[in-house]
Amino acid sequence: MAKLLITGGAGQLGSALASKLAQHPEHFILCVDNLSTGKLEKVPKTDNVKFIKADINTYEDIVPIFGRFDFDYVFHYAAVVGVERTLEHPIDVLDDIEGIKNILSLSKNSGVKRVFYSSSSEVYGEPFEIPQNEQTTPLNSRLPYAIVKNVGEAFMKAYAREYHLDYTIFRFFNTYGPQQSQDFVIPRFVKLALKNKPICINGPGDQTRSFCFIDDNVDTCIKAFEENLYVNDVLNIGNDLEISIIDLAKRIVQLSGSSSEIVHLPALKEGDMKRRCPDITKMKAVLNRELVSIDEGLQVMINYYRSL
Repeated sequence: MAKLLITGGAGQLGSALASKLAQHPEHFILCVDNLSTGKLEKVPKTDNVKFIKADINTYEDIVPIFGRFDFDYVFHYAAVVGVERTLEHPIDVLDDIEGIKNILSLSKNSGVKRVFYSSSSEVYGEPFEIPQNEQTTPLNSRLPYAIVKNVGEAFMKAYAREYHLDYTIFRFFNTYGPQQSQDFVIPRFVKLALKNKPICINGPGDQTRSFCFIDDNVDTCIKAFEENLYVNDVLNIGNDLEISIIDLAKRIVQLSGSSSEIVHLPALKEGDMKRRCPDITKMKAVLNRELVSIDEGLQVMINYYRSL
């Protein structure tokens, strides 16, 4: 039996990971979240999953949890997320460095075998190359969120070198699914389309992203864990289909049969990178199956919001 800690376990990624891991009854999973953006109802209700409300960034909150449970592995997913939220609250973002330090220090002292760290595509900043490769693409973003993720990666490597605490860094590109917060682009566009309301886009909409369905993300992370892959290494997790935001909006309108208009607002002053698309050669080798297509994933989202 493996004892697993998932920080940010009430968020989209953490809760989906917990749900899939909980299918193995030999695992014990503890989800920890301060519920600032996470939702308790997302945490799976199974006998082998427990939840504790705590702030990872506060040492006094997290140290008794490590004292009570003898964790084998830690998935550190807790973070302030969302472009607008992170730009509006940069100090909260910088506070996440304390959480990274707390998790690593306590993991090192309690015999944790490996820490899985949720980094982000944002560390790449404006792309020097497309697709963005783990080894060759420079990390050049200057935004607080990306800087903190980059600092987190540096901490993982330093603890491995100094204390032999193994890590795996997941650089997550846009991941979507039914449990995603509704202030992210796909849930927001789908909800507006189903109500036939205008869909607002910042700027001309020619900025591109790649969108990874939640099942592809979670299955890759779990295989990296279960098969002991990419120890002390970095793994892009995303989808290599690059799509513009305006084309995404048009596709949602078409798939949902909506009459929504597309309205253009002024471009964001910062934080809206021009292009984003990963090299997922390593991810595809881990996953070893076809990725969920954008149309399949969007249809799941449309059906989900229609059913509410």
